[in-house]
Amino acid sequence: MHGLINRAIQCFVVDTYGADRWLRVAHDAGLENSEFESMLHYEDDVTDMVLKAIVRGLGTPLETVLEDIGTYLVSHPNVEALRRLLRFGGVTFIEFLHSLDDLPERARLAVDDLDLPQMELREHAANRFSLACTHSYHGFGFVMMGILRTLADDYGALVFLEHKGGEQGVEEIEITLFEAAFAEGRSFELGARAG
Repeated sequence: MHGLINRAIQCFVVDTYGADRWLRVAHDAGLENSEFESMLHYEDDVTDMVLKAIVRGLGTPLETVLEDIGTYLVSHPNVEALRRLLRFGGVTFIEFLHSLDDLPERARLAVDDLDLPQMELREHAANRFSLACTHSYHGFGFVMMGILRTLADDYGALVFLEHKGGEQGVEEIEITLFEAAFAEGRSFELGARAG
């Protein structure tokens, strides 16, 4: 697993539950070093051990933890850059959904060896979609649920999401758009503000 992903999990725990909780997770997972290096690669087993330690420590199902990580990735001020990258996908939530097929390639422009799930959006009706997430690591679909739920709010869209399970490396998310402009979306400007 790419170090950026493990580092994101570490930051999620630190920013959400505190540094002490992260140190307990790192200890419970048997990590030699409590800090992940963003540009290194780690065995998938390391990520599994960390996620299991988080689940044990919080007493929360893995699916919930993964969805919370997805929410964190696009809502916490410390990771604003990812939200910006995703919002470049379109002016509306539907445009954003259609841009997901290109997300792995866009991410590789920034980090060429980052292995994100391949995504395929299927449109079943004007307001019904399914998103297939294909990756060797099962669980990315739940992370995408958190990302989709948060960005729907970001766009002001009212959606219903359901993880339909997965097999052979493909997880499917069912997306029903009830109203594209249900609420005022969060402001977004193409250019970053100079501080």
